Amino acid sequence: MDHVPSNACIIEALRKKGYKATSQRIAICRFALRSRDHPTAQRIYREVKRVHPTVSLATVYKTLHALKELSLVQELGFAQSETKLDSYMEPYANLVCRACGNISDVDDPVTREIVARVSAKARFTLMGQLCPSAADNRVEDPESPMDVCIKAKPDKQIQ
Repeated sequence: MDHVPSNACIIEALRKKGYKATSQRIAICRFALRSRDHPTAQRIYREVKRVHPTVSLATVYKTLHALKELSLVQELGFAQSETKLDSYMEPYANLVCRACGNISDVDDPVTREIVARVSAKARFTLMGQLCPSAADNRVEDPESPMDVCIKAKPDKQIQ
């Protein structure tokens, strides 16, 4: 599930899209592709800026755009939340807590089968519960549901 391409692969991918493979862009790619906690562009910017203080937010956005075009990351856009990135491109489900925005991945054979079947027809939202952290801290409306966002490669053919 967690495979980060080598620097050589990242460099080749950036060059394919017409970008110079600078150390800043490679660092952005590595962070975005390594993170399994669904970082935002702002978070990637802050983390990369620690090592590359001259990196610009525009460079982060342009590099992330290239990664999306290369199908190496996908955007997770949820209402009332910053867009987050996900580098895991196989079919699975993201559970998103409506109270705190925490995202949990659900990746098991049964989930993959369900996600594959559903995403082959249409995208939709299932309803569930709060994540454990939000449920422990929630005072009002403890029954507030959790969104389940079904993610799958759009071009993947499901049998």
